[in-house]
Amino acid sequence: MATTEQPRTVLERFPAGAPRGPWPAEEHTAAQRAQGTNAQVVMDLHTDQFLVVTDTTTG
Repeated sequence: MATTEQPRTVLERFPAGAPRGPWPAEEHTAAQRAQGTNAQVVMDLHTDQFLVVTDTTTG
């Protein structure tokens, strides 16, 4: 099964090993959504970071 990745813009990065875990990323995502940006948190296993991403390009 082939998967196609859609382009995403990384808005912010947070270390996964931080004491608060994903909370800072979740808080940043909530703030972005409150401003109208469709943001979500994803885990980047290669860099061990939580990424706040959006499917739209920022410019």
